[in-house]
Amino acid sequence: MERLLSEELRRLSAMLEDVAHRLDGKTVLITGAAGFIGSYLVGVLQELSRSRLARPARIVALDNLITGTKDNRFFDLDDPALTFTKHDVTKPYLDDVSPDFIIHAAGIASPVYYARYPLETIDATIQGIRNVLELARRTRPEAVLYFSSSEIYGDPPAEFIPTPEDYPGHVSPTGLRACYDESKRLGETLATVYHRQYGVPVTSVRPFNVYGPGMRRDDYRVLPNFLGAALDRRAVEVFGDGTQTRTFCYATDGVNGFLRALLLGRPGEVYNIGSDAEEISMRDLARKVEEALGEPLDIRLAEPPEGYPVGDPSRRRPDITKAKRELGYAPTVPLAEGLPRMIAWYRLLRQEATSP
Repeated sequence: MERLLSEELRRLSAMLEDVAHRLDGKTVLITGAAGFIGSYLVGVLQELSRSRLARPARIVALDNLITGTKDNRFFDLDDPALTFTKHDVTKPYLDDVSPDFIIHAAGIASPVYYARYPLETIDATIQGIRNVLELARRTRPEAVLYFSSSEIYGDPPAEFIPTPEDYPGHVSPTGLRACYDESKRLGETLATVYHRQYGVPVTSVRPFNVYGPGMRRDDYRVLPNFLGAALDRRAVEVFGDGTQTRTFCYATDGVNGFLRALLLGRPGEVYNIGSDAEEISMRDLARKVEEALGEPLDIRLAEPPEGYPVGDPSRRRPDITKAKRELGYAPTVPLAEGLPRMIAWYRLLRQEATSP
């Protein structure tokens, strides 16, 4: 386990070599620090402090620990440069801290969970970003990063795929996904208003289907669903007709893009972060999982379970021209490489759970 995680963080650290100096001796506050992406962020900041920074970055990590865990092995809790605090982002953070950088990564991102907890999803996004922006207004950091979502685009027509940042979106305000989609959209509005009104240097990112080690098996997004079923030797269920398409962005590529947006992004702007590789259908994705596992799977079409938020976009693929041009961002890990690493992570978790 430790070897896999250290490889992930060393790889990511190398990707950030050209911008790492901007974090030298700086204080970084991260909300959602024990979640999937937050754990990578804390872990790579510690790795950069060990290997590339003259002075370590101080990390203030916040999480309410409802879906995340601080014992996830991605970061060292005993690091004297890390302060980990259990905190709910819907409440203002009032400790005496003046961060140089703020990353707002807290939120409920799994469709099953945000359909089950719609009001909590809205509160985590809207109250969360409002509290972060107020903190930034008081403390005047160098930069703030807000995690929006590719979901804000809804289901674009074919002429807007790949989807650029200036596409305004085609989103239902009343569907089961609206609590997530529309709150993320309003979060971007709040970020823009605080930038225009108060000069808060906030940049937004729209992640596209980021996956990798660290995703909970009960996350209910497509790859945890497929891999969990396959490793448990259950049927791999493809919802609907299986023709929905996505591109998938490996976690190290995604976090590289997020930190580049924090350090290099223009305040008030938004950046797509994801893979612009060829789209893959969910039916073909199940076959890719089969290939990566090297054994036949029982793959079948199925209706989504009760409570699953139907109406997901038929296609999703980002236009990342802006991130390439302004941030030097370029995804490097293809699905054929990323899937085996995620499988290895799940297998190690299983071994640890079953070992005496």
